[in-house]
Order: sequence, then structure tokens, then C-alpha cells
Amino acid sequence: MCPFPVPALSETEPAVAVSVVVPVYNEEQSLELLQGEIVESLEGAGVDRIPSFEVVYVDDRSSDDSYAVLTRMRQADPRVRVVRLARNYGQSPAMAAGFEVSRGAIVVTLDGDLQNDPRDIPALIERLEAGSDLVVGWRKDRQDGFLLRRLPSILANKLIAQVTGAHVHDTGCTLKAFRRELVTNLPIYAEQHRFLPVLAQASGARLDEIVVHHRPRIYGQSKYGISRAIRVLLDLLSVKMVSSFSRSPLQYFGLLSLPFMALALIFAVRLGLQVGQVSFASNWGQATLLIYMLTIMAGAFFLMLGLLAELVVKVSGLHSDRVFAPLERHGRPNGSVR
Repeated sequence: MCPFPVPALSETEPAVAVSVVVPVYNEEQSLELLQGEIVESLEGAGVDRIPSFEVVYVDDRSSDDSYAVLTRMRQADPRVRVVRLARNYGQSPAMAAGFEVSRGAIVVTLDGDLQNDPRDIPALIERLEAGSDLVVGWRKDRQDGFLLRRLPSILANKLIAQVTGAHVHDTGCTLKAFRRELVTNLPIYAEQHRFLPVLAQASGARLDEIVVHHRPRIYGQSKYGISRAIRVLLDLLSVKMVSSFSRSPLQYFGLLSLPFMALALIFAVRLGLQVGQVSFASNWGQATLLIYMLTIMAGAFFLMLGLLAELVVKVSGLHSDRVFAPLERHGRPNGSVR
């Protein structure tokens, strides 16, 4: 669930084959050009491939005239839908809002600055139809500055792959295609839009990636800087903890209990060796006995938490297994959007 109210869908609103979700922040000059390219790309794919689509623009409370441009676009084309957030939340919450209001069996995300090429969308959808649950774009020939954009991205991608085991070349590329079942069950927040492949893989999704075009920025300026690296590192720790914890929580809590159990053993041995020599009425004896009891209780506490977490994970795991299994049980591994 996204952390703010978004327009609710009417039950009478029809579903569509493809939803294109575009987070927008101060992109007034790019929006109409982008909409024209999206329409040309999806209509050019043919009605048999993509019979219907919508474009969901999420205005992250732009300070320029982006919202006015989006309003005009909505009036000109009913396939355009506009969500305006109450304040500037950032790209991940904007994307979550777009996911929540989208109606497509397939959801495609891309940036609003014209650097992602909408002509790549049919190729991403084709990979989904071949059996993937998430297809990630790879900006192999990225058109950004090396020192402040490309180098930090290369290092971040290598670190993410090393820590999480999700070997994706370009986790930061916004151009991605998702099955509906996946976006419904992947809550995102903070800066975690770049970790969607990691979270998807942890939930059992089938990942794929293709090389996509990346174009130089012609309007506006980038909203991201080197300062974002700290937030990405913190989110990486959070995602690693969540993805690994969900598989074996007892191991984590067991490791936390080991220092306390070791201390308890040391004090137990010490007390055993000094039986009859230490008076538990003395300050030293009382302190030793108190520490021994506290360490035993702390170790047992973490072990019990681990056992409870294992139970919770098993129960929730039974539910999450239903997300992808129906696609195969009903004989639809290709996930056609028709």
C-alpha cells in the first residue's frame, strides 16, 4: 500500500491490457513529446498484441507547470490518467501510487524525462509473454556523465548483485515491465524502486533483462545526485535483511542469542567452580547470579522470537506462493495480454 490516499477505481471501470506508469517531477517540456512516443509505440505494436492501454502519470507535486500540461493531455486523450500527490514524496512512492491505480494486466514503468525510449516497450512485453514475471531494462550505452552518474551506478549495481544475489546489470533503470500479480504484492517505499528486481526474486518471480536504448537528457536537469548513495546503501541493508530474513528468521535470531548463551555458560561454569566459595548474600555473588539469569533470559527470548518468526514466515509463505502458481496451473505460462 502506498503511504497516502490515491483515487479509488470504480468497479465499472474496464481493465486494460497494458498500463504505463510514469512518475513525473518538473518535466513540463517533456510530457507531450513522451505521450506521443508512448502512443506511437503501443499503437504500432498492433491491436492483436496490445488491444488496449492506459498511461498513468503520477505528478510528484511538481513546482513547474507539469500538472497543467498533464491536465491538457488528459482532456485530449481519455487513455491518459493523472494522479497528483499531496506533496513531493519521491520516485518510489510515486511509482507505488501508479501501481495502485493502474488497471493493466501488464504494468510498464519509465521515466518522464525522455531518456527512456518508449519504443522498447513492445520488446519488454514480448519477454513477459515468453514466461517472465519481471523484465528489467539495461542501459548498456548510458548517456549520462561518467563521474557523477554512471560510475556510482556501476558500483551500486555490483554491490547489489554481490549482497543480494540478484544479478541484474542495471537495477536503477526505471524502464521495466511487470505482471499485474507482481506489482500487487510488492509494496515499495523510501528509495526502494531500484530494488524491485531483488524483492521480486525473493518472492519467487522469474526475472529477465534486455538491452534498451538510453537517450541524452534534452530538457530540465537530473533530480538525483551523489548524495543519494547513502540512502541507497541503507535501503540495501534493509532489503537484504528482509529478503534473507523471510527465508530463515531463526538463523538471524539464533545468531543474536549466541553471545548471551555464551555469557550464560561462562557464568554457569564460574558459579559451578566456586560453589561453597562465593556467598550469594555478598554483592559479588548477587551480581553474578543476576547477570547469569539475565543472559539466560535474553538468549531464550531471541530463540523464542526466532521460532515465532519461523511460524509467521511459514504461514505468510503459504499465502505468497499463490501469487505466481495460478499462472502455471491454469496453463498460461506465456501470460498473453489478449
